[in-house]
Amino acid sequence: MIEHIVHIVHRFDTGGMENGMVNLFNTLSPQRYRHSVIALTDYSDFRQRITAQPVDFYALHRAPGHGLGWAVRLWKLLRRLKPDLVHTRNLAALEAQLVAAVAGVRATVHGEHGRDVFDLYGQNWKYNLMRRALQPLVSNYIAVSQDLETWLRMTIRVPPRKLHQIYNGVDSTRFVPRVGPRPDFAHPESIVFGAVGRMVEVKDYPLLTRAFIQMVRQQPERAERARLVIVGEGPARTVCLEMLRAERLAHLAWMPGERQDIAEVMQVFDVFVLPSKNEGISNTILEALASGLPVIATAVGGNVELVEEGVNGRLVEPGNVAGMAQALLAYLDVPARIAEHGGNARRAAVQRFSIPVMAEAYAAVYDKTLARRR
Repeated sequence: MIEHIVHIVHRFDTGGMENGMVNLFNTLSPQRYRHSVIALTDYSDFRQRITAQPVDFYALHRAPGHGLGWAVRLWKLLRRLKPDLVHTRNLAALEAQLVAAVAGVRATVHGEHGRDVFDLYGQNWKYNLMRRALQPLVSNYIAVSQDLETWLRMTIRVPPRKLHQIYNGVDSTRFVPRVGPRPDFAHPESIVFGAVGRMVEVKDYPLLTRAFIQMVRQQPERAERARLVIVGEGPARTVCLEMLRAERLAHLAWMPGERQDIAEVMQVFDVFVLPSKNEGISNTILEALASGLPVIATAVGGNVELVEEGVNGRLVEPGNVAGMAQALLAYLDVPARIAEHGGNARRAAVQRFSIPVMAEAYAAVYDKTLARRR
């Protein structure tokens, strides 16, 4: 029997959570499950990355505020779709668990993929009160990092029997180390520090830009070989470009906006950087590791579970511009360290973070949840 799983998210757009969902849909057997996605607001063309099976998408166009029209529309849709299991993700979709219960769904999963800037450490008492109130309605939880699993157990008081920690997977056949010369962008002897992601507040790309500027100003002779690339769209893109222009360093940087060819873009980089204020498990870090890139990341959330200091990268305290500048300089000064840490990065990605292993772990949670319902 093919089980119908309905996935409910706030919005389905470019992002790490959505990338993980795409990998899941493209890997789980269509003979075991079929999938539908309900976006409480809307969805984008990112869904076109799903190639292995048809997945129906629905948008409820939920308006900001406390109106309940979205809940009525969701209830009607769930009654029509008759899912065997509902899987919600993150705080913004958690209220849908109550609607699912009213619609008669008895098998439910909730996933925690990370936090946004409005509650970096999961300490907002109103949000946590709601999480605890809805906890009895959730059959099983999936946390993408040990950090989030511990928080669910200690703060939200989720029983250990309901908790499952599953790392995201990465396509290590698509994301591979560069072989041969760098694609055209910078001089072959340049060191390119690259980042990929939504340019929003929680990612803190202005920190990286300030650190790059500080490094260039402090070490102008050595830093003339340095280049900065930030791929992504969002409010911080303009901020970062203006900072570089004000320092007359825009010629050392490339910020092309959103791109679809991320595996190829990674081939341009020598070192990957993620300066975020908090993270679950970063898909872009996993992609960088698979691409054989050392990773400089802030020591927050799941980053510390992926980046091993001095082995496959460097960890920096969040908000520390000077520390980030020193981490950049450490690779600029010793290019041999890039090759050493990059080799370690690739091995970690292949051995620990395969997509089939991730997909089977999700399938095990789904099967356990469905068995309990039956």
